[in-house]
Amino acid sequence: MRTIAFVGPSGTGKSHRCMSVARKNHADAVIDDGLLISGNKVIAGISAKRETTKIASVKCALFMKDGHAEEVKKAIRENNTECVMILGTSDGMVERIAQRLELPPISRYIRITDVATAEEMNRARNMRTNEGKHVIPVSTFEIKKDFSGYFLHPLKIFQKNMGRYDIHEEDNKSIVRPTFSYMGDFEISDRVLGLIAVHEASRIDGVVKVNMVNVREGGHGAHIDMTVTLKYGYDIRRLCRKIQRTVKNGIEYNTSVNARQVHIYVRGLSRW
Repeated sequence: MRTIAFVGPSGTGKSHRCMSVARKNHADAVIDDGLLISGNKVIAGISAKRETTKIASVKCALFMKDGHAEEVKKAIRENNTECVMILGTSDGMVERIAQRLELPPISRYIRITDVATAEEMNRARNMRTNEGKHVIPVSTFEIKKDFSGYFLHPLKIFQKNMGRYDIHEEDNKSIVRPTFSYMGDFEISDRVLGLIAVHEASRIDGVVKVNMVNVREGGHGAHIDMTVTLKYGYDIRRLCRKIQRTVKNGIEYNTSVNARQVHIYVRGLSRW
């Protein structure tokens, strides 16, 4: 197995370019900010961008916790990885990661300046510094469950090919604003989630009243329990499914918190 490195200062666009660099150098796996990525999928690891402080983020990226390192080492073995590309901000950082994961010595160092212009790196720095945005080189669907409450949206790279634009699966990326962002911290209370759920449900034709809302923290998101009074004459099953969809979409759109479950309890029917 070979180990190569992709090195550049923080915020210069390494994660944005890493999959194309990996393909050109025949790397079938990438180590980026605590994650092992292969084929646009997270194979193992924990994203450093989920940490609540910058220091904790650095420790995660360096695999300081034994359980974290062991999980990634096992996944590398089980996936018969032939070449791993490690992303880092310095030679020392990528070498330390290689040691922690017991990988072969790094055989090649690729610099961000080899693949990006000064103007492109400045644009990447601006997005990081002024907007607090970080790129994760996997699709949003792949990481959404792990980033509940983080502002997250997809970034897809389009290539023009014979008069049409094609989306390359391996170029799918996600943009996330972590809680340690330069833009400051944010929290979303359960009360806010409950108020959004009431608002979204109340504007549906057939819902007379939202009697009660209970928000519970669940794995990778929120669980919503709602008790409602519906208007007599409506298809109850169909109406409840509409409430579930509307509440889920409203919460996720407005807060980025994953609404993992929305339970609807019908308290009664009203003719008025």
